Amino acid sequence: MTIDKLKSILSSQFGIDLDVIKESTDVVEDLGADSLDIAELLSTIEEEWHVPPIPDSALVDIHTVGELAGLVESRVAAL
Repeated sequence: MTIDKLKSILSSQFGIDLDVIKESTDVVEDLGADSLDIAELLSTIEEEWHVPPIPDSALVDIHTVGELAGLVESRVAAL
């Protein structure tokens, strides 16, 4: 469920067809996200899942949509 919602957010934010986004999709390399895009994405995630602010440092080892979904799930589980 998290992955589907996240893919929908990414599809909307980047104007990319939902079917193109896979768990292995690299947010920067494949979607072309820059630092502003990442900041906007984090804000959307925080609002959508009602989690505390996600520090940029949490994204150091996060590259793919699947890894990002794992981060979101861990933040939600910590609530």
